[in-house]
Amino acid sequence: MLALLLCVLPTGLNAAPVTVSVADPYLELHTGPGRGYPITHVVARGEEVSVLKRRTDWFKIRDDRGREGWAHRDQMATTLTPAGTALAINDPSREQFGEHQREVGVLAGDLEGANVLTAYGSYAFNPHLAAELRLSHLLGNSSDGTIAALGLTHVFRPDWRVQPFVSIGTGMIHIQPKATLVQTPDRTDQLAYVGAGIKAYLSRRFIFRAEYNKYVVFTDRDDNEEANEWKLGFAFFF
Repeated sequence: MLALLLCVLPTGLNAAPVTVSVADPYLELHTGPGRGYPITHVVARGEEVSVLKRRTDWFKIRDDRGREGWAHRDQMATTLTPAGTALAINDPSREQFGEHQREVGVLAGDLEGANVLTAYGSYAFNPHLAAELRLSHLLGNSSDGTIAALGLTHVFRPDWRVQPFVSIGTGMIHIQPKATLVQTPDRTDQLAYVGAGIKAYLSRRFIFRAEYNKYVVFTDRDDNEEANEWKLGFAFFF
């Protein structure tokens, strides 16, 4: 029964602790989930540790003296269960892709002839609905710009490997004209957007994303401006 539990070791923060023994000469414990965090102490071969939770490729553990720290996946994969088998560590599957809460990514494309590079992060309230924060940098022939936007994304079929979605949101755009004979002042305007696209599961935690957005820029002139944008890129979910 314990071996079965270990084979499906969850990745979330609320996983029930399980116990394994160290098979390497020692197990390094860091103060945080990353190689940049210092090593505070080590656990010797043969000693038992409890796995408390997982964050990407790092596991928070506690040894039999009550000391806690973070160990890397590579070392945890060599630890042994009470049955003497290696700890089975599941990678995020396609099913987890449809249920993940957090996502970050980078996209590149075109906005009305200007090159656009976007970084975004999202938090899912449920498998269908997520809040998304976007920051874009525009590089055009006559001007550069920045867009900061906050919106909602709705996924129609989170159980599919390729997920169609729609989005809606609002934000601000700041335009900086490049130097010309006639100096033009910078502009900052509010905008709104609607969009559609797809997210496709690749492997482990990686996603391919393609999207189209329609912007309306609310100016202080008589007419508002409209702009079309398309982007492609990759994302990471956890």
